[in-house]
Amino acid sequence: MIKLHHLNQSRSKRIIWLLEELGVEYQVVPYQRDSVTFLAPPELKSVHPLGKSPVIEDGEEVIAESGAITEYLINRYGADKLAPKPGSKAHLDYIQWLHFAESSAMLPLLLKMFVAKDGAKTNFLSDYANAECVKVIGYFDQRLEGKTYLVEERLTGADIMMSFVVEIVARFGLIERFPNIQRYAKTLSEHEKFRAAEQLESLYG
Repeated sequence: MIKLHHLNQSRSKRIIWLLEELGVEYQVVPYQRDSVTFLAPPELKSVHPLGKSPVIEDGEEVIAESGAITEYLINRYGADKLAPKPGSKAHLDYIQWLHFAESSAMLPLLLKMFVAKDGAKTNFLSDYANAECVKVIGYFDQRLEGKTYLVEERLTGADIMMSFVVEIVARFGLIERFPNIQRYAKTLSEHEKFRAAEQLESLYG
C-alpha cells in the first residue's frame, strides 16, 4: 500500500487527488503545521531529511518532490490514463507543465506570499514578485485560451500539478483578472476525485 505523508494546507492535496484518480490503495499519514510559525512539524524529518511534504512510501521507495511523485505514480500506475504517449508532442508539453508548476510558476507566487507575510517594506522584492506573478500568471492564462485542459483536451498529471498554482492565484484574489484560469479552475473543481480530495484534506485540518 502507498503511504502519503500529508501536511495540512500544503501541496500534498494534489497528490491525494492523483491517488484518487489512479484508484490505487493508499494511506494518508497526516501532519499539522505549527500554529505560530506555520512550519512543518519535526516529525516529518524522520520520513525525509528535509522534513517537507508531500512524501510517499511505496514499498521500499521513499519519494519526495511533488513533480517526481506525480511522474512516478502515473508512470507506474496509470500512464495511459493521465499522461500522453511518451515521445509525442503532447508528452513534451505535459512534461513542461509538470515542471512549470514547481519552477517558473511557484517562485514568484511564494515570494509574493512571503513578502505579504513579513509585512516589512522592501526595496526590490515586492515589486519584483508582483511583476513576475503577473507575467507568469498571464502566460498561463494565455496558454489556456480556447482549451479545456492543458494537454490533449483531457485531464492529465499536468492539470493536477497546476491545480495548486490555481489555488494560490485564487487565494491572492487575482483569479478574476484571468478569465481562462477562472474557467479552468471551475472545470477542475467539477471532477469527482478533486472534490473527494478536498473532502479528505478537510478531515486532516
